[in-house]
Amino acid sequence: MTDAIDTAAAHGVKLTDGAAEKVRALLTREGREDLRLRVAVQPGGCSGLIYQLFFDERYLDNDTVVDFDGVEVIVDKMSVPYLDGATIDFEDTIEKQGFTIDNPNAQGSCACGDSFS
Repeated sequence: MTDAIDTAAAHGVKLTDGAAEKVRALLTREGREDLRLRVAVQPGGCSGLIYQLFFDERYLDNDTVVDFDGVEVIVDKMSVPYLDGATIDFEDTIEKQGFTIDNPNAQGSCACGDSFS
């Protein structure tokens, strides 16, 4: 995992340099400058909670936003306690490609890695 961008995060989520670079590339490809990366936790999955990671053009009431060198990461108020201290990275290897979330608050996860408790 690469070093996370050093920012005092209001929501406690960190974004690595590699993840920020990938988000910028995706936004450039889409030709959209009005989107932000939203990270949320929702009920579901085999372990009880699942991560939601998507682009959003909206700001909602009680959102917390941190700018990581031009990449805004939004976390809703209800998800903050579940994500405080989590790091979002992007992996591009022969075994795996995609965003990953290293969350110290997760007490357990399923075999697929998509849900946690």
